Amino acid sequence: MRDLLTRSVSALVYAAVFITAIFFSKESYLAVIGIFGLICLWEFSKIIQSKNYISYIVLAIITALTIYIFDADYPALILGFSVFCLSILLYYLFSLKKIKYDSIQQKIFQKYIYIVLPFFYLAKLPFLNGEYKPSIVFYIILLIWTNDSFAYLVGKNFGKHKLFERVSPKKTIEGFIGGLAFAIIVGFIIGKNSVIFNITHWIVIASIVSIIGNLGDLVESKFKRQAKVKDSGTIMPGHGGLLDRLDSLFFLAPFVYLYIHYIIL
Repeated sequence: MRDLLTRSVSALVYAAVFITAIFFSKESYLAVIGIFGLICLWEFSKIIQSKNYISYIVLAIITALTIYIFDADYPALILGFSVFCLSILLYYLFSLKKIKYDSIQQKIFQKYIYIVLPFFYLAKLPFLNGEYKPSIVFYIILLIWTNDSFAYLVGKNFGKHKLFERVSPKKTIEGFIGGLAFAIIVGFIIGKNSVIFNITHWIVIASIVSIIGNLGDLVESKFKRQAKVKDSGTIMPGHGGLLDRLDSLFFLAPFVYLYIHYIIL
C-alpha cells in the first residue's frame, strides 16, 4: 500500500510540473523539456557506461550544429536521419544482436540518436508555423497515459500471450491490443473536440503513439537488459528513473513530428 502511495504521489508531482509548464508558456515548456532531457541523458549515460566527459563536449558541439546549421537549412535531412537511426535501434530490438556502444564514438552516437534528436523534436512538436500550440503535447501525453493504463489493465486481467518475452516479460499481446484500442477511442474523442486536426488525423496520431511508443519502451528495456539494470535511475520514487517514464514519449516524437509537418501540413 505504501509503495502504491509513493508511486501515485511521485507520478502526480511530475505530471503537475510537466503539464503546468506546457500551458504556462513556450519558454517554461522548453525549459522543462531541457531539464528533463539532461536528466535522461545522464541516466542513459550510466546505462551505457559513458563516463568520459569529453564525450559530452563532442555531443554538445554536434547538437549545436544540428540546431543552428542543419535544421535551419536541411530540416528534412535531419528528420529523415533521426527516423532512420531510431529504425536501426528497432532492428537491434528484433534481432538477437547486442546494441553496439563499446567505443567512445559509439557511445556518443547512441546518446545523440536515442536522447538528443528525439528531445529536439519533442521541443519542436507543439509549434505549428511558428505558433505555440500546447494542446498538441498535452493530447499526446494523454494518449500515452491512456495506452499505458489500459495496456496494463487489459494485460493484467486478460493477458495470456507474451508480446516480447525475451526483452520485456510482463508485456502481453492482449495488453498491447487493449492499449491501442483505447488510445484510438480517446484519439477519436480528441478529434471531435479539437480545432487543430480532424478526427482522422488524431486517430492516426493515436495509433503512432501506441505502436511507436510501445516500441520505444521495448528499446529502452533492451538497453537495460543488456546493461543488467532494472531501472534507469532513482529520481522518481516508486518508478525508477525519469527515462523509464519518458522513453516512449521521446522515441515517438520524431515520428509524430514527421506525420504532422510532412503529411498533415
